[in-house]
Amino acid sequence: MKKSNYSLTYPKIVAVGFALLILLGSALLMLPISSKQGGVSYIDALFTATSATCITGLVPFDTFTNWSVFGQLVIICLIQVGGLGFITMLSVVINLLKKKMSLKQKMLLKEGIGSLNLGDVKELVKAVLIFTAACEFTGAVILSTRFIPLAGARRGIYMALFTSVSAFCNAGFDLMGMFSPSSSLMTVNDDPVVILTVSALIVFGGLGFIVWQDMKHCKFKIKRFSVHTKLVLISTALLISVGALLFFAFEYNNTLGNMNLATKAMNSLFCSITPRTAGFNSVDTGALTSQSKMLTVILMFIGGSSGSTAGGVKTTTIAVLILCVVATTRNKESVDA
Repeated sequence: MKKSNYSLTYPKIVAVGFALLILLGSALLMLPISSKQGGVSYIDALFTATSATCITGLVPFDTFTNWSVFGQLVIICLIQVGGLGFITMLSVVINLLKKKMSLKQKMLLKEGIGSLNLGDVKELVKAVLIFTAACEFTGAVILSTRFIPLAGARRGIYMALFTSVSAFCNAGFDLMGMFSPSSSLMTVNDDPVVILTVSALIVFGGLGFIVWQDMKHCKFKIKRFSVHTKLVLISTALLISVGALLFFAFEYNNTLGNMNLATKAMNSLFCSITPRTAGFNSVDTGALTSQSKMLTVILMFIGGSSGSTAGGVKTTTIAVLILCVVATTRNKESVDA
């Protein structure tokens, strides 16, 4: 009999890996210790695990009021692994065990983190982990200054760390249900420290690790940036600025009506940043005007950048499509960036 040459390609490994991670997460969330009510249905546990792993941010019920500390820790671990990619986390385990990485494992890492060549994969993984830890730690420290006065030292630090990881990974899970169930950041939408810190974490996570590595390598000299980095930075800046101006105009007398001018501007900026797969909200999403809802859908569709913690069709994809349209209208045979 002929042997089947069945090989696990990168897409297959990713699919299987995420499926196993989701199943493990859902099993843990099914445990009585995970819920404050003593247990949840499997469909709710499966949905929550899938949403956390795929950093979607949709939840069947409020994270704080329904999940115990153990359940919340399971969720934040799924978010962290989903945000960085389980292939990246697997490489960490391999390094900790001091085992030599095979060529296939390096190829998987290259695909997983969006590296342009094979030689710098291990160094890029280290840079990804260090950068992630630095951003999440810094975000947690800043948010602690606001959450500790609201919730006490221990709970405030825990909330700050949870929010920081969730924001950097563009996950949208939060523990603000402590103050008002399913409120997300609406209870603190007048606090610039919280809103701007979460905004920065979302953007930092959504730019992509390749972009940060390139900027560091070029010593932040714009002229030396790669085309990919320039496309990501320009498209991200345009999406945020144009989106913020449109939200400000559409919601000025609606969800932003009771705010002062500075708070309106700040929340317009946040409303422009968070739809791109982050999942937080600082105003009532259901009360948005139809124009704002359509704008939110467009921003969600575009998402973040390649090799980042964000989802969507990616900013570079949209940028290239626009460049293709421009080239076509000018009767050019090739696309120039």
